[in-house]
Amino acid sequence: MRDDHSLRLLEYIYNSTSILNFGALYSDGTENFCSPSEPAVGDDIVLKFRTASDNVDGVYVVVNDTRYEMHVVETTALFDYYQVVLPHVTERIRYYYEIHAGRVVVYYNRVSKHKDLNRTYDFEICPGFHTPDWAKGAIFYQIYVDRFCNGDPSNDVLTNEYSYIGQPVKHVRDWNRYPENMDVGNFYGGDLQGVINKLDYLKNLGVDAIYLNPIFVSPSNHKYDIQDYDYVDPHFGKIVKDTGDLLPADSLDNTKATRYITRVTDKENLEASNQVFITLVEEAHKRGMKVILDGVFNHCGSFNKWMDKEKIYDKNPDYPKGAYLTGDSPYRKYFRFQDENAWPDNGSYNGWWGHDTLPKLNYEESKELYDYILEIGRKWVSPPFNADGWRLDVAADLGYSEEFNHRFWRDFRKAVKQANPEAIILAEHYGDPKAWLLGDQWDTVMNYSAFMEPITWFLTGVEKHSDEFRGDFLGNPDMFIGSMRHYMSTFMAGSLQVAMNELSNHDHSRFLTRTNRRVGRIHTLGPEAANEDVNKGIFRQAVVFQMTWPGAPTIYYGDEAGVAGWTDPDSRRTYPWGHEDHDLINFHREMIRIHKQYDALMKGSLVQIHSEFKCIAYGRFTRKQAVAVVINSDYNDKKLHLHIRHMGVPNNRTMRRIMLTTEEGYSIDSQTVITQNNQMSVVVPKMSAVVYVCNMD
Repeated sequence: MRDDHSLRLLEYIYNSTSILNFGALYSDGTENFCSPSEPAVGDDIVLKFRTASDNVDGVYVVVNDTRYEMHVVETTALFDYYQVVLPHVTERIRYYYEIHAGRVVVYYNRVSKHKDLNRTYDFEICPGFHTPDWAKGAIFYQIYVDRFCNGDPSNDVLTNEYSYIGQPVKHVRDWNRYPENMDVGNFYGGDLQGVINKLDYLKNLGVDAIYLNPIFVSPSNHKYDIQDYDYVDPHFGKIVKDTGDLLPADSLDNTKATRYITRVTDKENLEASNQVFITLVEEAHKRGMKVILDGVFNHCGSFNKWMDKEKIYDKNPDYPKGAYLTGDSPYRKYFRFQDENAWPDNGSYNGWWGHDTLPKLNYEESKELYDYILEIGRKWVSPPFNADGWRLDVAADLGYSEEFNHRFWRDFRKAVKQANPEAIILAEHYGDPKAWLLGDQWDTVMNYSAFMEPITWFLTGVEKHSDEFRGDFLGNPDMFIGSMRHYMSTFMAGSLQVAMNELSNHDHSRFLTRTNRRVGRIHTLGPEAANEDVNKGIFRQAVVFQMTWPGAPTIYYGDEAGVAGWTDPDSRRTYPWGHEDHDLINFHREMIRIHKQYDALMKGSLVQIHSEFKCIAYGRFTRKQAVAVVINSDYNDKKLHLHIRHMGVPNNRTMRRIMLTTEEGYSIDSQTVITQNNQMSVVVPKMSAVVYVCNMD
């Protein structure tokens, strides 16, 4: 018999955490471990949890406040898979796992596996919440229409056609000219016909969905100050009636801009322009691509027919009087005025962030406005327009209270999804979006906090506007991984799979410019400086990350062709037709192909497999496939031993390299590595990104 000392020693060894294989512990919200991952109300839900084979005493799942024992349903050479069935789930649930090994209890949630429990990071499921299947892992392509392609010069904004923010507008004749610092009234001529003309290019690139910045009637090139929600701007669409005069010399009075008034108020032009959009959607759908519209519903523009500060609609009997002109306007309650005795020409309305060109819409006091915008949401995703969803501008700002904001978006979701159940609703949002992603409001967000910002800091050390450099963030794996884990935990699985993962967009500097690690803007350093000392090797690393990370990779037009630029307005340069960087375009095409070719990248689980200063590695995996990605942003080669066992890859399997990027270029030449000792040992070149794949069936 063993003596008491030996028994105590054996008990200590058994109860030590060293016997528990922490790396094998795994579950997430994907179909690999939660089925269905987006259940209907009343569905049974199957939850699974993975441990190393014969390594633990028991696994439990705590759902809300009820604890369920899980049972082993499958054993492989590497893992035990525990399972439980939750019957007929009708309400939102939160859950975490308990793993028991001897006297050790480990709590497992979306962020950690630890002996302490933090309920903040519980898994969550909302029965009835479904995000569009077509958007899961889809390749989005964002187009700032005025700067993409001029397909119809006859609809171009003319110099002196009207005035905007105290200046006559200008037609820019040199397509390749850099934007000016004050650029909102400069027009290059891009339009929807230009998008139609380039659909085959986008299809060949691998694009699944086009996201258009606003296209509705508006006096600016950005069109976030909408003038008429019912119609596409004829400068983007079609002008069939083109009478009237330009603005007289030395005049800023838009009542005299009669040619502009005809162009944007005549119903023939408006209906013809809507028809161009219908054609665009039809042509995109023929090619298997979706079209997403930009919904600017927090505010409109001072030119809007409801406000009519410029008196563009004042003399037209087809349009009621605007609220700026008279307190008797039917649109009076669409806005909140501070001075009730200032009519006519009442300029005391609330503007978003104080901008008088952006009157804030007053939903709380106008049911007519509320219902009208809900109808707009329905209209454009319904026949004959058939758009495939909405991107919502400054969505968290809508309304004058958070409670009202949530109420509106709940109603907006019902309206849009009733009209088109597969339409996507994605919002512009900074910070934690969780309150809007509980199944009853948005599908997802433009993914700043859990994508653009962490990878930008890690690879460039530059803030997304190029306004700040942080050397302590550059190559910092703890900051990167911590940010990603925290903010990704605010998404349910479906929302994460359709999250818009951008490197650049119209509001921030181009990622390629951030690779020069300089702080600047167009008015401080000039536009040429945005092109200087850029590092395409770093940019390629970012693209590899974008195409292998969970979510919907979103390319900002021209990024793939090598366009640089400081933050707005310089990030709104024209697409360089005839001057493209074809090597970068081909690289994007190859990475998009890889993204779509491998199930592990489209719908696989995610696991960290290595991290050190300026080097991160992660895996995407299903039961049949594993993809390992290494990003080495150091100027030294790295000899790494990657824990690919955590992805389910056994020993003596071949990991095949399918992409290598360097500062000089990229290679898709195949090389192989054999897994041994539960690892994949590789030498990763300096300033590189490498992708390996293993098929395990």
